[in-house]
Amino acid sequence: MAKGGKAGQLFVWVLMALLIIGLSGFGVSNFGGNVRNIGSVSGEDISTTEYFRALRSDLNALSAQTGKPLSFNEAAAFGFDGAVRQRLVTQGVLDAEAKRIGISAGDQRLATEIRLTPSFAGANGQFDRGAYSGMLRDNGWSEAEFEGRMRRDLARGLLQTAVVAGMPGSDVAASTFLDYIEERRSFSLLRLSAENLPAPVATPDAAAVKAWYDAHPAEFTKPETRRITYITLMTDDVARTTEVDEAELRRLYEQRLSDYVQPERRLVERLIYPDQAAAEAAKARLDAGSVTFDDLVTERGLTLNDIDLGDLSRDDLGEAAEGVFALTAPGVAGPLPTPLGPALFRMNAVLAAEEVTFEQAKADLVSEFAQDAARRAIATRVNELEDILAGGVTLEDAAKEAGMTLGSMQLTADSDEGLAAYPAFRAKALEAGERDFAHGFLLEDGSLVALRLDGIDAPALQPLDAVSEQAKAAAFAAAEREALAARAAELQKAITEGADPASLGVVEVHSDMPRGGRVDGAPASLLADVFALQAEGDLTTVSAGDFTAVLRLDTIRKADHDSEEARLLVSTVSSQIGQDMGQDAFALLAAALETGADISLDQAAIEAVHAQMR
Repeated sequence: MAKGGKAGQLFVWVLMALLIIGLSGFGVSNFGGNVRNIGSVSGEDISTTEYFRALRSDLNALSAQTGKPLSFNEAAAFGFDGAVRQRLVTQGVLDAEAKRIGISAGDQRLATEIRLTPSFAGANGQFDRGAYSGMLRDNGWSEAEFEGRMRRDLARGLLQTAVVAGMPGSDVAASTFLDYIEERRSFSLLRLSAENLPAPVATPDAAAVKAWYDAHPAEFTKPETRRITYITLMTDDVARTTEVDEAELRRLYEQRLSDYVQPERRLVERLIYPDQAAAEAAKARLDAGSVTFDDLVTERGLTLNDIDLGDLSRDDLGEAAEGVFALTAPGVAGPLPTPLGPALFRMNAVLAAEEVTFEQAKADLVSEFAQDAARRAIATRVNELEDILAGGVTLEDAAKEAGMTLGSMQLTADSDEGLAAYPAFRAKALEAGERDFAHGFLLEDGSLVALRLDGIDAPALQPLDAVSEQAKAAAFAAAEREALAARAAELQKAITEGADPASLGVVEVHSDMPRGGRVDGAPASLLADVFALQAEGDLTTVSAGDFTAVLRLDTIRKADHDSEEARLLVSTVSSQIGQDMGQDAFALLAAALETGADISLDQAAIEAVHAQMR
């Protein structure tokens, strides 16, 4: 029952967060006539008010995800209103099932959940009756209505907990997962380059170049090209003529003081362990010299990028600060406490406190201030340019009248230099039509631009004379790849017959590599090739792009199932599998209940709510 209580409490807190954040400032008005419900599910009504609130909450959440306010019509284009109705229907069938089998939440449980809801706490952190009443009143809820909704949510949470908690995990699946992620492989790599060929690859003759050109026309076809004329007023140009006020610069310096005055910091990496014992055991091995810190990282199935925290101050490190800052030279501290568990910290460098004075920062501040002033000044010129263009003048004349710079360019889908580096310019240029009127618009840095499409040149195969050097280089590269692949096959055969790989070239040895490991200068798929080999001693040739190598699998190190870390991982994964299976079972239960439920929806009532949302 404790599990159920925690699940229900979490469910309610999530619900309240959505309601209070999503509905803040919104009441619910009349939808016209006597329309009170958009439908019913097995006798459980879905009210217009409930539907309106759910739509508003989801719309606010969707707007937050996209980073811009969305209208109802914009969101509805993605089907969000249908998703809301589906959720309410699912809740309805679960409410009906909970009622049928007699699951309910009593007054004491309800009161406890309300008192524990953070949104209803006062200044002292305890439940505040006035805050509770005021919050509900401000968001259009009566206490009876809200508490009735909470009872249904709690009962539904109990039903979900009963299904989810009843699913056992799978130690077999978890052990298989452990085998997969903890297996390590050591291998030898004999890379091949042109120096490994018995003879240099001959420069392709004219016939070979022509054959390559004829066989690969796509490489030599000039893409569709748009001829663009444009006028610009760039922020950099305006900034160069902007006067800068010393007092404004000093205010800007004070606002940005944290950028210029830095406390003492440390470059650190953090390796977290599941418990204190595991962390202490790892540190003991490290102190004894039996492993390196990098070895410990690899054992955890991580990379250095995964554990890198960058440069941190004392405040950033929290409880671990004293231990890390006690190191005056690079080293490892710990185990130290963190919010995620005990951890070892490798300190790689001491960064002294820094202070950039106003005078030292002045040049950067002048640039920043001038750029900001330029953006504001240019923003006031948009309407002026629009008025000029509305008069039907050409861009050439508009440039003279508005004091802007005239230019032209040939733009393809791959262009990324100059103005084409601005996404806003590229988007406008690629969607422009030859009959479109020019309009002024702002680029990402605040520059003002208008453009005209003068014409579109269709894709065209360039003549061989114009691309002969490109074709010659491509033909040569292809011939060299073929020669290297053939040489790799010869070397692989020789090694199979007993030749020492070291006698055939420089051999790299990579030890205890995980599946997600990387080898410098090798394709990302190399480790997949390593783990595809079946037995120690197996050979294969790897050829991808400019990389060619003979690969030999030297050793396979299986996962250690007897370690404390392994047992903890298996237990955790098994538990997670059980939870996932429980969630799937609950989803199947909801779908089955919905199939047999009596569901009716009133489209006219739904449209009435939508009209209110618009």
